[in-house]
Amino acid sequence: MTQPLDDILRQAAAAQGRGAIAEAKQLYHRALALDGRSLMACGNLAIIAAQEGDLAQAETLFRRVVDASPNYPEGHNNLGALLQQQGRIDEAILAHRRAIALRPDYAVAHCHLGNALKRQGKLDDALAAYRHALALKPDIAEACNNLGVVLAQQGKFTQALDAYDRAIKLRPDDLEAAYNRAVALQQQRRLKEAGAAYREIVRQSPSSLVYLNLGGVEQELGRLDDALAAFEQALALDPAYPQAHFNRGAVLQRLGRLDDAAEAYRRAINLRPGYVEAVTNAGIVLQELGRLDEAAAAFEHAATLQPAAPEPHNNLGIALLARGRPAEAVTAFQQALALKPDFAAAFYNMGNAWRELGKPEGAIAAYQQALRLRPDDADAFSQLAYQRWRACDWTDYAADQQKLLDLAHRGARVPPFFLLATDAGPADQLACARRWVEPFARAAPGAFSPHPPHSRDRIRLGYLSADFHQHATAHLTAELFERHDRVRFDVVAYSYGPDDASPMRRRLADAFDRFVDIRPLSHAQAAQRIHADAIDILIDLKGHTLNARTALLAARPAPVQVNYLGYPGTMGADFIDYIIADRCVVPPDHQQYYSEKLVALPGCYQPNDTRRDSAAAPARRDCGLPADGFVFCCFNNGYKIAPTFFAMWMRVIEKVPGSVLWLLESNALARRNLRREAQAHAVDPERLVFAPIRPIAEHLARHCHADLFLDTLPCNAHTTASDALWSGVPVLTSPGATFAGRVAASLVAAAGLPELVAPSLEAYERLALDLARTPPRLRDLHAKLAANRATAPLFDMAAYVRNIETAYARMWEAWRSGQRPAAFAVA
Repeated sequence: MTQPLDDILRQAAAAQGRGAIAEAKQLYHRALALDGRSLMACGNLAIIAAQEGDLAQAETLFRRVVDASPNYPEGHNNLGALLQQQGRIDEAILAHRRAIALRPDYAVAHCHLGNALKRQGKLDDALAAYRHALALKPDIAEACNNLGVVLAQQGKFTQALDAYDRAIKLRPDDLEAAYNRAVALQQQRRLKEAGAAYREIVRQSPSSLVYLNLGGVEQELGRLDDALAAFEQALALDPAYPQAHFNRGAVLQRLGRLDDAAEAYRRAINLRPGYVEAVTNAGIVLQELGRLDEAAAAFEHAATLQPAAPEPHNNLGIALLARGRPAEAVTAFQQALALKPDFAAAFYNMGNAWRELGKPEGAIAAYQQALRLRPDDADAFSQLAYQRWRACDWTDYAADQQKLLDLAHRGARVPPFFLLATDAGPADQLACARRWVEPFARAAPGAFSPHPPHSRDRIRLGYLSADFHQHATAHLTAELFERHDRVRFDVVAYSYGPDDASPMRRRLADAFDRFVDIRPLSHAQAAQRIHADAIDILIDLKGHTLNARTALLAARPAPVQVNYLGYPGTMGADFIDYIIADRCVVPPDHQQYYSEKLVALPGCYQPNDTRRDSAAAPARRDCGLPADGFVFCCFNNGYKIAPTFFAMWMRVIEKVPGSVLWLLESNALARRNLRREAQAHAVDPERLVFAPIRPIAEHLARHCHADLFLDTLPCNAHTTASDALWSGVPVLTSPGATFAGRVAASLVAAAGLPELVAPSLEAYERLALDLARTPPRLRDLHAKLAANRATAPLFDMAAYVRNIETAYARMWEAWRSGQRPAAFAVA
């Protein structure tokens, strides 16, 4: 006996309801065999086919339904829902509208029509459809939820939240509505409520997406450890989730865990090779780590991924600049500006590139453009002011100096070096330096544990610098390195500057027990190398000067770390223990202005290489000097020449007939500006003679034609004063308020000429005139200086080396015995 059709359909529906899909399908096919027009069998088989992903079969069955019964609204609505699954939205809308035309009060069809309109971007029409559906049937949770989605897309978050709350009330276990509600709270910046909502969702049903959003909320709240935990939960659920790796990297970056951040970005990129944000952030982190080649490669990759985007070209330029390739950097910045002519950051970076190329006009113009676009850019203003001073462009000089100090007082990160040539006092310099080192200290707070005190016979010194080549620092220190007592000290160089293949480079390489090139190493790798080498005292020769690797020092690779010679001021860092000075450059009562403990050497803190070579003396005419007449000179860099001092010099040479002022031609713009200033002071511009930059031996040789070196304030001559004194030229100076302004006074006194330290600017001007007008007195000073070269403390390198080694030994003994660093003087 044949089973009745109705019984078969009831059994099939029951099987479908309990999830026995194979059984349900078999029964529906039996029903169709009995009645090929059965709407229920066709419709439910179509639903099952759609659920199983066989959309073509589902469509065939749904169309069979509507063909068999064209006035059956459910058939048209179901067909429309299937067409939406296939992305055929226009056809779906027609199907839903047909269902509604057949049954205007068909609430579910109105809801599905809203879904299709929403996907088409017709938000107002979608809202109308959802509202119509809910007016007909207020308990459709799907319509409430999707109404909320559309309202949120329109920025109507309060109404959206009401809609989500209605959906959740109708269907308390509706996690989709709960998730949408949490997203809306986050978009409304109600972050704590959003976080609580996300946490409740993952409590019910852990999801990588929800953990990702929870992490984003915690990140915005500044709860970085909680954010990191959320992203790690997301990855525990889905290890191949590129955005979770990216977000984890961003948090690690903010936490200063840069190596971990770089690895997180690498994983994100491996999972999504075109992930340009991850590539870009990886480049930024790699650059901060000092892995400059990898950073440049990352930015090049980002530029290929987004050739029409300016940011990757700008980032590439930054990386090239850090690699010492400024000409290529200019090209990258030009590409960025071609794509975005109002790109303030690219103009700023372009200024840095022109600066490195020795093109002050280009640098100044670029910084000005950056400030025009971004008037409150402290970095651009600082660089503009400094480059103007280097070019002796004194436009708005007093105002710029005051603004730079104001920026520092307000907490802007102003490069500490730029304050040296201003009226900033030692307290200002300390505050500025502390702000400058904060990011380094956060990134690597004592990454290494110190080695236990050892019983080696020799103290191991590590000298860290980018200037182990033809450079002013090398000209002062070469003999110090050569003279170190190898019985007591093992002396290692850590070099991260270029190898210029000069005789000085070869001399320095021979001066150390080991010469280690750490240029290819990241900051962390370099610090690891120094730590692995068991350096006892690490002596930084750069301080806050260009190309310093402060991040390396912040990792604390050595138990004792020292600020020495390269920077005349405090580092403002608790990871530097001592600063080597003398009692002239830093009086003992100035300890409060130094984060380091003061170590006072006797005489002058500055070493002077007595083995430096000098070339044959050129003729006066070959130096551009007149055949006779008094020669005042100042070979200081242009940024040290203040307009008040220049005005004083003009008064002096005007009162000394036939005299000239011989200056270093650090750049052509400075020459033009100074000659213009001379003319403004009614002095013939030709009385300013400019000495082009020459190799050090030639530079020392031409000093023989100078009668008197005129020093500057607020920042003195340093190596230039030593060069003059070594070459037999008396240096006239006056002490300032800071280390940088008292160096020449220390040098002159240590050279045995304390009478050339004028107590005031008025006394300085009088003495300059008196010496120029009294040749016998000046000749006596020249003779005294020549005689003192054999006996004065400034040139006694054997004694100097003994004194600084005494200082090193005392530092080391204090550390070995567990004492905290304390100020001391070497007797």
